Amino acid sequence: MAREKSKKGGAPKPIWMFTFSDLVTVMLTFFVLVLSMASLDREYIQEIVTVFQQDTGFLTPKTAGRLPDEFVIIEDVLENPWEILEKEDRIKDLLFPEEELPPEISKSTLEENLEILMRPEGIALMMTGELLFPFAETRLQPQARQILDQVIPLVKAWPAPVNVAGYTDNIPGIHMDNYEFAAERAMAVMEYLLINDVEQHRLSVSAYGEHFPVGDNETEEGRARNRRVEILLKKTPDTYM
Repeated sequence: MAREKSKKGGAPKPIWMFTFSDLVTVMLTFFVLVLSMASLDREYIQEIVTVFQQDTGFLTPKTAGRLPDEFVIIEDVLENPWEILEKEDRIKDLLFPEEELPPEISKSTLEENLEILMRPEGIALMMTGELLFPFAETRLQPQARQILDQVIPLVKAWPAPVNVAGYTDNIPGIHMDNYEFAAERAMAVMEYLLINDVEQHRLSVSAYGEHFPVGDNETEEGRARNRRVEILLKKTPDTYM
């Protein structure tokens, strides 16, 4: 077998030992690289989690653990619309825990002025004007902002577009016509969503005035239901522009 003498003298080394030494060096480099990549993966994953928590804003100790339940139950309703009657109270409890309601709004007031409705396009959170606005006004009252704060995490995370629609009863408006009044109330809700970092391209606004009533305009209770804003969570992801 061919041999080569050492530069310092001594017994010659087999040539294969040089090849083996190179192979060991390459393998050592490979394992060091793999180890570095594993560390990088852990750091990268941790960074992604941190950024996700910062960007979404709803993964906080206060709301953690509730949002997934909200998603599951609402998605179930979208897939099985006939279940909405039996799950409406559960959705309300998840979205509006009693301990987080404004002092001015009791649980019974919320029950009377908020409904979960099925629409052809998705599921609508219907809030009456009494819950959101001072009488005959289009600016949000302070407790309305606290109510909307409970909805915003769901709106932010919803994977499809969201529409905010305003409605009125059939009584002519005091200061403006019913379409304009409905539009300004819907815009007030949408603007609040926007200033709380809901993406603009995901939102749209509609005004239907006295059309599509949900209550009887011949009664005061029915007219109160018709004066409302609906936040529609659509079930299909339209193409964003």
